[in-house]
Amino acid sequence: MKKEGVNSTVVVFGSARVAAAGSCKKSRYYEEAREFAAIVSRRFQQEGRSDFLVVTGGGPGIMEAANRGANDVGARSIGLNINLPKEQNPNPYITPALCFQFRYFGIRKMHFLMRAKALVAFPGGFGTLDEVLEVLTLVQTRKIVAIPIILLGSEYWAQAINFEFLVDEGYIDREDLNLFQIVDNAREAVHLICQFYNEIPPE
Repeated sequence: MKKEGVNSTVVVFGSARVAAAGSCKKSRYYEEAREFAAIVSRRFQQEGRSDFLVVTGGGPGIMEAANRGANDVGARSIGLNINLPKEQNPNPYITPALCFQFRYFGIRKMHFLMRAKALVAFPGGFGTLDEVLEVLTLVQTRKIVAIPIILLGSEYWAQAINFEFLVDEGYIDREDLNLFQIVDNAREAVHLICQFYNEIPPE
């Protein structure tokens, strides 16, 4: 990363089980991830800086969509692939010099966050939920500096995790709901990130 001059990243999490083609809700998330990555990459990489490089888990689905969005606008992006029982191959849109292979989830998670200045999470399964909740825990416990944490897909997130129930039961504080924001499209997500940094890429 240092050799390639990567200063900061935007992490994109989401399901590997989302395809580009089709008319279902899942396909819409593919297109939103692709658009989000294109907007962020165009905004920050074409100003002559290596900021906000999109970084994904390197596989298919939402990961592929985000790497593809960056590639669409001639920008670089990162893939942190991992060895799994059902082998996951790197998607073809990752910048070759920024395609990495991991054996352990823990080390991979650390590298996701080392340069992260924002996180956008799309709908997903156990892996996505694990990654999102770990980042929320790290910010909540002040183990990492607060970053924009954006969950895209209000219908999905409202059913996947009942955050209000956790507050009502006293398992989290109401203030913890301020650690993240929920949006429904790529442009809203980009707007929240720009707003957080006052439109200026972080140093």
